[in-house]
Formats: sequence, structure tokens, C-alpha cells
Amino acid sequence: MIDWDDVRYFLAVARAGSVRAAAERLGVNHATVLRRIAQLEQRLGAQMFEKLPSGYRLTTAGEEVLELANQMEASSHQLETRVFGRDQSVRGRLRVTLAPPLATHLLMSDFADFARLHPDIEMDIISSGELANLTNREADVAIRVVYERKTLPLNLHGLKGPEVFGGVYISRDRLAARQAGAPDPPRWIVISAHGVPDWASAGEVAAAGVPFRVTDAGAQIAAVRQGLGITTLPCFVGDADPLLARAPGVDLHLYGTLWLLTQGETRKTKRVRLFTEFISARLAAYAPLLAGLSLSGD
Repeated sequence: MIDWDDVRYFLAVARAGSVRAAAERLGVNHATVLRRIAQLEQRLGAQMFEKLPSGYRLTTAGEEVLELANQMEASSHQLETRVFGRDQSVRGRLRVTLAPPLATHLLMSDFADFARLHPDIEMDIISSGELANLTNREADVAIRVVYERKTLPLNLHGLKGPEVFGGVYISRDRLAARQAGAPDPPRWIVISAHGVPDWASAGEVAAAGVPFRVTDAGAQIAAVRQGLGITTLPCFVGDADPLLARAPGVDLHLYGTLWLLTQGETRKTKRVRLFTEFISARLAAYAPLLAGLSLSGD
């Protein structure tokens, strides 16, 4: 019986034109390729290649075998496709849901890298404050900050990431003015639905009682950059902004832990597995930034 692995080595040499090039493509040594070709020739009772100064050339028997080997390879690929199904390909749609700051200030460049690596995956990035329902297939992957693990639905599969911390931030210009003795206190800049959390009120910067309310994170950051006041931000947003500085006297606050969440059979599909493995590695590299440890000191 012909070993399919021997046929793979034969195809590699036939396509590369040399044993050395075939070995590099297959990630094996030169001797392994020669041994595999010799095994195939012994089983078929015919010489597959002529060794020439310019490389390896197929014999007449080798050309006949090449046609059949290509058919075997095509059949193998077809079988794999049918067994694993369309969801095991790296084609198709991938819907990822996450909060807007995570998309805009942290992961968009990584999403772009993933898209370049897998151009046949159609990516939908759903950056919204609303929680997409994975059970109802509103998304394939959710990237969420979770304060307590026990709040995760039992039917979701979770891959744990780094912890996320936040702090209080002020524009560098406003901080310099305050340190120079500017009399007017900054306002609290808050997103309408949230208000000022208790942990943020203990800083050295005394804020005015009249808040400045906005409806989204983009406006919140723009307002604090303008020197209007102080606000709470995740460290990966505030520390990365050259116009902002941490307000003195406020300890960092744990928002929670990042989780990559998938559901049921969806998590077994190849494109979901590729994505979660890729983003999990990127998140691990961001751990110091997420924890507020990336600053060398202000």
C-alpha cells in the first residue's frame, strides 16, 4: 500500500525541483526527503526522478505518478473539507463584540493584523455598550471586562485575560496650571449614565460641584484634553494619551478581568479558535498597560 506521506514528499520535490528546496518547504532535513522518495520508488518499482546538475527532473513514470498524486491531494483536501465542514475553514464571517474603548484604544491594530493574516475571514467588529447575546448568535466572540467570574453565564466558554485597572486623569496643561496656583477648580467630566464613582473622589485635585456630562467615551476624552476637568479612564486609555496625566493622590481601581467568551459549537470552529488564540496572546502582551504599570513615572 502506498503511504500518503511518501506521496506528499514526492509532490514537494516535483514542485520545488530539488530535494533541498522541498526539505525547506516541508520543514524536514535533506535525508528524510531522500528516504521518502526511495520508499515510494521501491513500492512502485519505478524511478521517479532523474538527478541533473540543475536539479531533479521527473522521469516518464514520475510524470504519470504526478498526475495521480495531484488527484490524491485534491481528494484529500475535499475529504478534509467535508469531514470538518465549512466552519472548519478560515473563510466566512466572524463577529466580535466589545466595548468601544477596547476597540478604539487597544485592539483595532490587532484586529487589522489578524485580518491581514486571514484575508478570507469577513470580520464584523461590533463596538457597543450593549451586551450582544452569544447564545442567540448575535456575535461569535465577546471581549468583556468582568468583575466577578461567577457572573459569567454557565453556557459560555471563557478564556481569561489580564486584569484591567482605571485611574483619574487630567490634561497635562490643566495639571501644570493647578500646580502653579490656578484658582478655578476643575469639573468632573462624566458619562451621563455613570456619575463619579466613590473610589475616584479621594484625590488631591479638588473638583467643582458642577459636573460636565457627555454621552460617550469619545466626548469624555475630548473634554478632558481641553482642560475642562478630570475624569475616570481605563489606564490603557489614559496612560497612552500624551495630553493626559494621572491626577495626583488617587490609587488605581480594579475594573475587572478581561475575558474572551464564546458559546457552544461556535467556539470549535477554526476561525473562532484562530482568533481567540491570536487575541489572547496580544492581550497577554498588553498586561502591564492594562494594569497601569506601563508608566515610568510622571
